Amino acid sequence: MTELLLKASDISYSSNTGNILESVSFELHRGQITTIIGPNGAGKSTLTNIVNGLIQPQSGTIERVDNLRIGYLPQKVYVNTLMPLSVERLLQLTRKVSETEVDQALAQTEVTYLKHRQVQSLSEGELKRVLLARTTLGNPDLIVLDEPTAGVDVTGEVKMYELIGEFRNRLDCAVLMVSHDLHLVMSKTDQVLCLNRHLCCSGLPESVSQHPEYLALFGNQAAESLAIYTHHHDHVHDVAGHHHD
Repeated sequence: MTELLLKASDISYSSNTGNILESVSFELHRGQITTIIGPNGAGKSTLTNIVNGLIQPQSGTIERVDNLRIGYLPQKVYVNTLMPLSVERLLQLTRKVSETEVDQALAQTEVTYLKHRQVQSLSEGELKRVLLARTTLGNPDLIVLDEPTAGVDVTGEVKMYELIGEFRNRLDCAVLMVSHDLHLVMSKTDQVLCLNRHLCCSGLPESVSQHPEYLALFGNQAAESLAIYTHHHDHVHDVAGHHHD
């Protein structure tokens, strides 16, 4: 069994508009990629903020291993176009890192050539790669990514998921990400959390993709993602995760 880094038990959170999360429980293990999927308004970003410690659950508990190091890529990053800020300086803002560490981080996402560029001059895809590089500084135990491919073209999406998989292997960390790319999720993820305020279903991608609540939420898109995913397999899994030839 891989090392347990974080355990969420019966997490609930609400706002003035109503319940956002209801009794959500899951575990994150080192070396495992976990993806949260769900419709808009399902509570996905709120859940990542609770994992990060940016907000506290109103009930339930989050247990983290001691000194858990977390790298975080938020869904939206607002860049002040009037403020001069180089890529190198951006990576040094919240953590004291050497120039060598900056170079190594940018090399991991293949954007070393952007080191001296102004952040406001970057394309959406370039900025996402720079911010992804930033999450690897300090050798994190857990990388949290909220819609890491938002605003990136299809080719860029595939490359981003490849890089995320490489980080998991190279850093031996856990990855928790929010994504809408169902077909990529099903092929690149170890654990899926299907969220719609409550946890509809969770587990192996192939078992989640056959769960009635998953199919009810995503319909035709779910069928397409399942077809693409199972194309690479010579067996199928039932809802419990058992496989059949």
